[in-house]
Amino acid sequence: MHPTALLDLATELLRNVGKLAHPADSVVSSFFKRHRDLGTRERHALAETAYTVLRRRPLWQHLAQSGSGALERRLAILAWQGGDGLLRGALGPHEQAWREQVRSLDVAGFSEKLRHNLPDWLANALRQQIGEDDFWPLVRAMDSAAPLDLRVNTLKSRREDAQRQLSEAGIASEPTPYSPWGLRVAGKPALNKLPVFAGGAVEVQDEGSQLLALLVDAKRGEMVVDFCAGAGGKTLALGALMRSTGRLYAFDTSGHRLDSLKPRLKRSGLSNVHPAQIAHERDDRIKRLSGKIDRVLVDAPCSGLGTLRRNPDLKWRQSPQAVAELQAKQTAILASAARLLKSGGRLVYATCSLLRDENEVVAEAFAAAHADFEPLAAGDLLAKAEVARADSLVAGDYLRLWPHRHGTDGFFAAVWQRR
Repeated sequence: MHPTALLDLATELLRNVGKLAHPADSVVSSFFKRHRDLGTRERHALAETAYTVLRRRPLWQHLAQSGSGALERRLAILAWQGGDGLLRGALGPHEQAWREQVRSLDVAGFSEKLRHNLPDWLANALRQQIGEDDFWPLVRAMDSAAPLDLRVNTLKSRREDAQRQLSEAGIASEPTPYSPWGLRVAGKPALNKLPVFAGGAVEVQDEGSQLLALLVDAKRGEMVVDFCAGAGGKTLALGALMRSTGRLYAFDTSGHRLDSLKPRLKRSGLSNVHPAQIAHERDDRIKRLSGKIDRVLVDAPCSGLGTLRRNPDLKWRQSPQAVAELQAKQTAILASAARLLKSGGRLVYATCSLLRDENEVVAEAFAAAHADFEPLAAGDLLAKAEVARADSLVAGDYLRLWPHRHGTDGFFAAVWQRR
């Protein structure tokens, strides 16, 4: 495609993404479905340019003020991720000179808001939680793209064998530092057609998400519930832990999300997973299982602010009001899920949020209201699951993962056992 046409498409994509009406990944996906003639390199350039703008939206908008023409075109020119050579073919001499002048500016002297590129409410909340010394390393970590983490399906492969298969396909990987199942891959290689992926030996799953499954520690023959299963990444990990025995329910209110589990389930080789759409946390299916379940994972709906490396638009689409509404929903879901457990059963509450309001506050309120649930120390459980340096992953009894400290998405988990 001619560079001018590609820059026009980047302008159009940024206009669509910038409305913040829908998740950026779905907007980008829909855009590419409408432009099926784009090649791999062109898609990469457009998508990465869009995400680069979303990560530093206030900064790019500030820098773009000095240019001329449509704002989205100026943003695309400044944040372009498709290579300077390709972009030069779309720019006249004045635009090229403007771009070079603007990009040569030292942003170190800019205001804090233009350096951290977070909404004020979120920057203030994070500063209060982790302090100034940790705040800026967190900002830098969230400003970078996440690596690609894979979970080795232990039903089908060992980690060293999967790593060797990836290497034979020209994809370098290294074991994740904490999860005994994980492999970390640089960049975004195409995995879909590789035998190691198509045959179900590996699945895409952030290392932090793998650690949540290890906290649940589902056993052979047990009855287990993944209460907010979504597309089923943790469901599949739990099923492998259970060696495809027992009964594993994957509940979610979204049939669309559960549909995404079906091809993954087919690859996995699991036969013990039972996906089921529920209307709400008080669905009759839940009532029928009350007091019968060995282990429950509640990966609750949350702000997703621990995933900003992957979903930078979330910081612009969330608000304090939305977090308050989520907290109420999380509290209700956790209380309802707790009723499923039999005496001696394990409950894990988790989010991919960084905020205390969705994490410690919810966990502490649950503990205060449920004397029949005994807190368990996440660090001890992870150590028993052979997680390396488990003590570095916790704050008190809770799992607490941070992008700048652990190289994972931001995760929280609290664990209880029913008396």
